[in-house]
Amino acid sequence: MVERNSAPALETSFANAGGICPGFAGPWAAPGMPLKALRWLFQDTAPLKIRPQLDLAQWAWLAKFTANCTKARFDRNKARMQAMAHYAKACLDQITEETGIEYDAAQKGILHLFTTESEMTLGHRSAKVLSDLGIAHRLLSSDEIAAVEPALGQGNETFTGGIHLTEDATGDCRLFTDRLADLARKRGARFHFDTSATRLTVADGQVTGLETTADRFEADAYVVAAGPFSRALLASAGISVPLYPVKGYSLTCPISDSSAAPVSSIMDEHSKIMITRLGTRLRVAGMAELEGFNANIGQPARTFMLDRLKTLFPAAAQYEQADWWCGFRPMTPDGAVRLGQSGLSNLFLNVGHGSNGWTQACGTSKVLSDLIAGRPPELAWHHH
Repeated sequence: MVERNSAPALETSFANAGGICPGFAGPWAAPGMPLKALRWLFQDTAPLKIRPQLDLAQWAWLAKFTANCTKARFDRNKARMQAMAHYAKACLDQITEETGIEYDAAQKGILHLFTTESEMTLGHRSAKVLSDLGIAHRLLSSDEIAAVEPALGQGNETFTGGIHLTEDATGDCRLFTDRLADLARKRGARFHFDTSATRLTVADGQVTGLETTADRFEADAYVVAAGPFSRALLASAGISVPLYPVKGYSLTCPISDSSAAPVSSIMDEHSKIMITRLGTRLRVAGMAELEGFNANIGQPARTFMLDRLKTLFPAAAQYEQADWWCGFRPMTPDGAVRLGQSGLSNLFLNVGHGSNGWTQACGTSKVLSDLIAGRPPELAWHHH
């Protein structure tokens, strides 16, 4: 494995929300989204903020994204993403059981919170979809929320209700990846860190080698799984993938009062931020900005996230010790991952997981390893 950083999971997976949420798996391209996005253009801290650039790739991606916002496309894309996410959760559980790997994991569900009547109406619609898909959940009234997350009673927000996704889980993606890499090393895997892949060389319909800042590598099969940075590398082999980096932020701080902190994880519909307990730490993640690979963490985003956190859990953690981070979600316009053979016989893709990378990773990787080994995957997966 070739990796430009000095260890695994230091890029897109470093400090994500921590939720393993098959219940939430679905495309951002949904009916009504283009109009919302236009309204949000003029809001400093919108849930999805498009900063128009002189960048053809951004405009091309947005055009495809908009085309996927029809009901028929949304339903089809959501069904595919749901299937993958539930399969992936089963794969993750199997790996955890077989290896005993520890990554601050918990299986206590995720609570989707609503603060307005219109959000609750949306909640009832979501619950119906969850029922149709056979996904375990409980619709909660405002009075029932405290039974799931007692610490919310100490905050300064009133809720109209919630949905408890009882089978969703939490865990630290970076810890998992780091420890999985250790297990892989023991089984003979070789890692080349501090090595940037610069280009793929191609002849006669297949990849002949990978050029890097260190050596040139040759292999029987090549997998590109470089998150949002995959687009440039694939372009060197003449392959075009509609990926765009959607920036998100997170902060992590030590929990100071366990009883004032969440038991598991909360998705706050009002601010679209997720608050997750990872062992003795609190992780808060959210926001989505389309402005290319700009790694600046603006003050409005910091203020917005911290204010919301303090409203919900005023005494949970040492907020002055927050570690801030931003990362780039590798989004496809339809939400679905690009997985499998690339059009070159020995080049395989595992890219475009969007905001569901941690949720889907073990499933897409299992399908891919089956394809490379020539076995029929347990989950049928086709690009459209």
